[in-house]
Amino acid sequence: MRFKFIPLAVALAFAGSAAAQEVIKIGHVGPVSGPSAHLGKDNENGAKMAVEDLNAKGFTIDGKPVKFVLQLEDDGSDPKQGTAVAQKLVDAKVNGVIGHLNSGTSIPASKIYYDAGIPQISPATTQTKYTQQGFKSAFRVVANDAKLGGSLGSYAITKLGAKNIAVIDDRTAYGQGVADEFIKGAKKAAPGVQIVAKEFTNDKATDFNAILTKIKAKNPDLVFFGGMDSVGGPLLRQMKALGINAKYMGGDGICTESLPKLAGAANANGIVTCAEAGGVTAEQQKGMDDFVARYKKKYNADVQIYSPYVYDAVMTMATAMQEAKSSQPAKYLPFLRKIKYQGVTGLISFDDKGDIKDGALTLFTYKDGKKTKIEVIH
Repeated sequence: MRFKFIPLAVALAFAGSAAAQEVIKIGHVGPVSGPSAHLGKDNENGAKMAVEDLNAKGFTIDGKPVKFVLQLEDDGSDPKQGTAVAQKLVDAKVNGVIGHLNSGTSIPASKIYYDAGIPQISPATTQTKYTQQGFKSAFRVVANDAKLGGSLGSYAITKLGAKNIAVIDDRTAYGQGVADEFIKGAKKAAPGVQIVAKEFTNDKATDFNAILTKIKAKNPDLVFFGGMDSVGGPLLRQMKALGINAKYMGGDGICTESLPKLAGAANANGIVTCAEAGGVTAEQQKGMDDFVARYKKKYNADVQIYSPYVYDAVMTMATAMQEAKSSQPAKYLPFLRKIKYQGVTGLISFDDKGDIKDGALTLFTYKDGKKTKIEVIH
């Protein structure tokens, strides 16, 4: 075997060129194991698409080419695991974090990132507490539970005509939070509305016969569930099997393409109203449609919920670095706080707490086993 001789000057030039390219580490955390693994994987795919696009277009900071790399971590929707991987990312000296998906993992992890001075943008955390802790490093690109749950509560009264409502939540930070805000929204819309039952389960439950039997006796015309589709789907299936013919409502946690498979397509048809904590106007729809088509081609799968928001979160963070002319957290964080980035999910800018300004919601139902948009509300 013959070795090709490379002159020292040329070799040094190559080495200098390689050394000149700064590597920027972005951490992504989501549940890629456990009951919400399909949602975590969807988010992870959105992060991968963003980083690939940034690197493909030759992204520069202060005129110098940079390379983005992802450090992917799994929190399993578990708060303890969430804080462990948060510390792992801090120890790895990542430049920023995109995540977590669940409020129950995102909230405890946010203190670890704050103490380390590392910006965190969540694409899916809706619990109001997340941005009310005074952590100037925490942001979200979706509307919070006060908006999500409150709007659903109002919609249940004004559009669905609900009068007797049963509420179930899974006792997670997200599920309990969105259920509480739903009740507030319903009572605000109709002070005389009857909350005929308030029950709870957990995020790993599979048998709901006992609480559904209690609820059936109260004859509700609407059941609201605060939690994820992995529980919300089987709950709806068992609800229908028991002959509870109420409408079924929930937040973004159940508002997935997988819900009809988990509940039985016929059970979801025309019964469910749910909302995603985000939404695009008619003018923005082409950008979202293009993203969805690219995603489908790349992964041979449908977007579940939040991969477009993950994509935008990565792009927003990179844009703040570019505007600050630095990838150092302390230097680009002030630019992130005043960012205006036009993404596939709409215009991203943050208020003084880190919440997205003018966060939209998209209401959906299901027809023939497919998620179908009702409307976007602000």
